[in-house]
Amino acid sequence: MFCRWASAHLFLIAMPQHVAIQGFKGSFHEVAARQYFGAAPALNFCATFGEVVAQVADGRADAALMAMENSLAGSILPNYLLLERNALTITGEIYLPIHQHLLALPGTTLADIEAVHSHPMALRQCGDYLSQYPGWQLVETEDTGLSAQLLAERQTPGVAVIAGAQAAEAFGLQILALAINDDPSNYTRFLVLERAAEAQPVASPDKASLYFYTSHAPGMLARVLTLVAGHGLNLSKLQSCPRPSQPWHYGFHADVEFATPTQLDALLAELPAVTEELRVLGTYQRGSMVFGQDETGENHRGRHAERSEAAHLVQ
Repeated sequence: MFCRWASAHLFLIAMPQHVAIQGFKGSFHEVAARQYFGAAPALNFCATFGEVVAQVADGRADAALMAMENSLAGSILPNYLLLERNALTITGEIYLPIHQHLLALPGTTLADIEAVHSHPMALRQCGDYLSQYPGWQLVETEDTGLSAQLLAERQTPGVAVIAGAQAAEAFGLQILALAINDDPSNYTRFLVLERAAEAQPVASPDKASLYFYTSHAPGMLARVLTLVAGHGLNLSKLQSCPRPSQPWHYGFHADVEFATPTQLDALLAELPAVTEELRVLGTYQRGSMVFGQDETGENHRGRHAERSEAAHLVQ
């Protein structure tokens, strides 16, 4: 069991038994899920983010962990649309340090490489390194971990993959080049999603994700941002997304950080006057940029479990 504390009430909630993630064994989603939830839940591997959300929505999974943005490659815009269109709520986040390595079959040298396979985001994160080898063919795949698995299964000569150390260990591959991502401070932000109708309040929330849109008139977005600043909240993310069937009109995803929930309550009381639609996608504890430095995901009980213990101690 784990606990969440809200106001004067303690909520006891079962640890999720099934967590949906995009990707396969050896992927960074797997590492992030283990660091957040620990070793207990079964992971439901999904080929697409749409399938991840669908599994939570229809009850095949109790929760999901979904990547939203990378500090080098930017936002995953289709995932913001998934948040808009599904009745899920955000209950947590984790920032995972991403170290991309060049992996190959044992005995392979750099001179043997003709093609590099990996997820498009991984290829983008390693652009500077890859540009040193213009003769290599870059092949986009579904997943970093799956790329490593297929290379190990097919034993294809002349092929390397970009993936994490956990994939090299899982599939017996050799690391040809360490940490080839363009920036050593490379992080991916993941959100924890649960069914809105069943999710319980989060202990000591200090961050919220909002979705809103305003009238298509001068100064309307500025009025929203003025209210955010006026109530002392920090706007940590603002992402515009096209509105279907309304060309060149945009909705906005905003992440705001606050010291006390009363700041958020005061903001939400005033935002309806300057927006045409406003939704709270979730309130939760902000993730740490230090948490989870062990790339393999080993020796972690999971932040989910740690939050449970912290909530229990405040009784």
